[in-house]
Amino acid sequence: MATWEVRMEDRRAAGALVGLAGGTFLYTTAEALPVGLLLPMAADLAVSPSQVGMLVTAYGAVVMVASVPLTALVRRVPRRVLLSGLLVGFVVSTAVTALVSTFALMLAARLAIAATHALFWAVVVPAAAELFPPALRGRVIAVVFSGGTVALVLGVPAGTWLGERAGWRVSFLAVAGLGAIVLVLVASLLPSTRPDQGHAARGAMPDARRFWLLVAVAVLATAGAIAAYTYVALFVTEVSGFADSSVGAILLARGVASVLGILALGAVVDRGPWRALAASVALQSAALFGLYALGHHPVAAVGLLAVAGLAFAAFTASLGGLVLQIAPGRSDLAAATVSAAVNVGITGGALAGSLAVPSHGVQSTVLIGALIGVVALALTLAERLIPQAGRRGGNPTILPSRVGSPGATPSTGTTTMPSG
Repeated sequence: MATWEVRMEDRRAAGALVGLAGGTFLYTTAEALPVGLLLPMAADLAVSPSQVGMLVTAYGAVVMVASVPLTALVRRVPRRVLLSGLLVGFVVSTAVTALVSTFALMLAARLAIAATHALFWAVVVPAAAELFPPALRGRVIAVVFSGGTVALVLGVPAGTWLGERAGWRVSFLAVAGLGAIVLVLVASLLPSTRPDQGHAARGAMPDARRFWLLVAVAVLATAGAIAAYTYVALFVTEVSGFADSSVGAILLARGVASVLGILALGAVVDRGPWRALAASVALQSAALFGLYALGHHPVAAVGLLAVAGLAFAAFTASLGGLVLQIAPGRSDLAAATVSAAVNVGITGGALAGSLAVPSHGVQSTVLIGALIGVVALALTLAERLIPQAGRRGGNPTILPSRVGSPGATPSTGTTTMPSG
């Protein structure tokens, strides 16, 4: 009987993990779908393509700004209730997106989705980690992040294909329908635990200095990747000599490599998360330097683009594992901070690329990305110079402070992070 109960719990946990990975798939698909459906949406809503592009930019801005304050606002809400509520908001807002007749209403619906996105990505990593023992944490996080990568490989292309044939509104309705299925999985299978309970509620080895170093690395490594990736279609046609019709296949190869990168990372990240992070950043920079030098060779370009995709996917997944290890306080607030940092990197990287292309050509974007990555790698390696801090076991973090400062304990001169 006890064995049967354990098996049932394992099945529930596996089902809940599938639901959470499905959530990352849906949010990534919904965020990027207007890029693939830019022209039909612009024509139907009687706006310019650049205005439709603003739907993606505004979405990212909301995630960047709202992640931390919204996570702090709902810090006492049980995870199943919170994640189920967020998925309800996702389904409703995505359905509204498919039904609106004006750009203003479309923008409002997109901003509503972005607000739920900001919270979902802050909570999903600790929620998934709680489903399994700490020894499986790396593999669990890899599964969660693979949902977002599969969205770029299959979700967005499939949504674009459907929208081109049945209309862009049908594509968004399909995403909303999939969201309803994921909602049922999460609402029925995810345990109803308080967000301040369990081994993933706080950092296992809390360390404020390492955490803020990680935030800086997240900004820089993401900026380097996006500076190059934003103009990848232009690069492979102008520099590598591919036809426009080949871009989709090249991006598919990169996407498949990205999935492999996440799965490979899941097997090794628990043994040395900082080494895994450094290796992924180094590999990304090496691939971009290679593209700058060899990008005019078609075979080399495809291979190096795939390696860069693999490296960046491994990097993003390793961020999630490190957050749960060194979070200086609640892991959901730490995850929200890193999510905001990644979006800062996305914005900054795209801006750097857009400034470089007119004056120095598209080949300069991969060099800029590689150089930014070198700085990120140097910061990652600098982690070894930071003395160990914090305590094992996920206890509340004690951060150094001066006696008499706000929040300091008179007898010890330390600041205790709020327990929520």
